[in-house]
Amino acid sequence: MGNLATPLSVQKLQVALHAKAKEHPSFRFYALYDKMYRTDVLQYAYTCCKANRGAAGVDGERFEDIEAHGLERWLGELAQDLRNKTYQAQAVRRVFIPKPSGRGLRPLSIPTIRDRVAQTAAKLVLEPIFEADLPPEQHGYRPGRDALTAVKQVHSLINMGHTQVIDADLSAYFDTVPHSELLTSVARRVVDRQVLHLIKMWLETPVEEADEHGGTKRTARNRDEKRGIPQGSPLSPLLSNLYMRRFVLGWKHRGYAERFGAQIVTYADDLVICCKRGADEALSAMRLIMTRLKLTVNEEKTHVRRVPAEHFEFLGYSFGRCYSTKTGRAYLGTRPSKKSIRRLIINVRERTDRKNVLLDAEVVVARLNRALRGWANYFCLGPVNKAYAAIDMYTMRRLHRWLCSKHKIRSSGGARFSPEYITQELGLVRLPSLTRNLPWARA
Repeated sequence: MGNLATPLSVQKLQVALHAKAKEHPSFRFYALYDKMYRTDVLQYAYTCCKANRGAAGVDGERFEDIEAHGLERWLGELAQDLRNKTYQAQAVRRVFIPKPSGRGLRPLSIPTIRDRVAQTAAKLVLEPIFEADLPPEQHGYRPGRDALTAVKQVHSLINMGHTQVIDADLSAYFDTVPHSELLTSVARRVVDRQVLHLIKMWLETPVEEADEHGGTKRTARNRDEKRGIPQGSPLSPLLSNLYMRRFVLGWKHRGYAERFGAQIVTYADDLVICCKRGADEALSAMRLIMTRLKLTVNEEKTHVRRVPAEHFEFLGYSFGRCYSTKTGRAYLGTRPSKKSIRRLIINVRERTDRKNVLLDAEVVVARLNRALRGWANYFCLGPVNKAYAAIDMYTMRRLHRWLCSKHKIRSSGGARFSPEYITQELGLVRLPSLTRNLPWARA
């Protein structure tokens, strides 16, 4: 939940649920529904949703609208509907956002704020239970784990001899998770009928999106096909982890981990399998399990890579042979992938486009700094100096050109927009300077 401090009463509830689940792996929780509409849980759920600053759903209701008419009353009405079992989920608003790869669009489902708060309340209650069960191979959307812990795990594995790597891709994972099997995974721990009813309702929620005539249309594909987890809903990360857990456990139970010296590393639907031997056979085994889970392997994007002869990419990093800038010695390491660098370059180019010359320079620089710091905070592992220097030079050149366009000065005559002016007066971040506090970045 970001940097928000969890209220002590909610913490106590979560600690108790987690401890019970951890101590008794086969225990099934019968009475959870009443925890979801507790005042403290709903209040914190609302705070979390507001901190995420999401857009309005199909009802158009915004956080400002809710608070203008009385937040306490709004939360009370939601609690009353949940208590009386009269709560009904509304349709989700479907929008499409560019994929991180830059190729194609990803569907994003935006529930109403009311549904977001109810789902977040469910997540606050359920997550501690299932966190006790999730294996260490899964890094996505978990306390104390993130994409960088997954990257570090893969780096460690290839340096311990797991150099035959299955770089796997699943086709539309979130859209294809089967409801029946997913709910079975939930019911293994939770047998509270009202909680299961809510989850099923959220999975089957209709989708509203723009049609070709400028209007809107509603579809119910998830309900009709009985599959799919709406991406963008607060509960979707937990549910996606629950179903991916089936693959991780199946891999171990069938003896593949020992047979191929293979370990899985996943982040949401991104996964690699690092093998010591038999990677081609291991790939066939992975296909078999995925088919039984009713998931589809994207054959065009799934490959076996043999390190160090080959590189592979995972979560924006490139893994393979690197060379020390000091000694020239080769080693197995990580660095930002070319695609990741190119995406930031495109971001910088768009922010410094001539169409933005009416903006204040301070606004443009602030936006650039957010993008640069965010990128550097993530791409901080391995030899990053070359990437930082290239991005820094490009950003400086683009901003200089933008300033000349804004003030209608020829680039050759724009001497007053010196690097010192841009960094000291306007405050542009210089990426190479960030490595001073990151000793591992100079490796």
